[in-house]
Amino acid sequence: MTVALIDDDSAVLHSMRLLIESRELPVACYESAEAFLEDLPETKPSCVVADVRMPGMSGLELQRVLKQRNHEAPLILISGHADVSMAVEALKEGAFDFFEKPYDGERLASSVNDAVQKGRRQSSENSERIDIAERLKALSPRQREVLEFVASGMSNKQIAAKLSISPRTVETYRAWVMERIGAQNVADLVRKVSAFLPQDPKA
Repeated sequence: MTVALIDDDSAVLHSMRLLIESRELPVACYESAEAFLEDLPETKPSCVVADVRMPGMSGLELQRVLKQRNHEAPLILISGHADVSMAVEALKEGAFDFFEKPYDGERLASSVNDAVQKGRRQSSENSERIDIAERLKALSPRQREVLEFVASGMSNKQIAAKLSISPRTVETYRAWVMERIGAQNVADLVRKVSAFLPQDPKA
């Protein structure tokens, strides 16, 4: 996954490219936010570094567009005309970091590295959420019921009483559900599926 660098100043862009590539991170350079957005469907950057003031779309406007598209790669903004209110606005809107030109190269490189690690974690978590959602769709209504009760902390005997089936049948469902979701134990199951389940299990 690449680091996307966006700046209309080609000299600054080249300097940033050398800096980030020296950390053995792949880089893609763009001279406008619009060019970056055109390329976005094909590229999935793990971090975006953008100048705030550019002809056309600004870095702050790019931040809003990425947010609307639910693009979760961490965004680092850089400005030669920064003020405190601009930095506060960017950070409130979810920017990972904010630098004023001339920036400290080592600090920027360190921030990019941290952002890349965060971006990779988010990408992995998103992939897992999509995978779990697909696995849940494959469950039968009864398997889903057992899953919800297991995740709520109920024992096999309690679930059997709720569903008017034998504890052995519950155990069979439970084992199948754990395997289907890819959970190692109940705690792992709860971690994987809690975001997809109702807050209160069926009475």
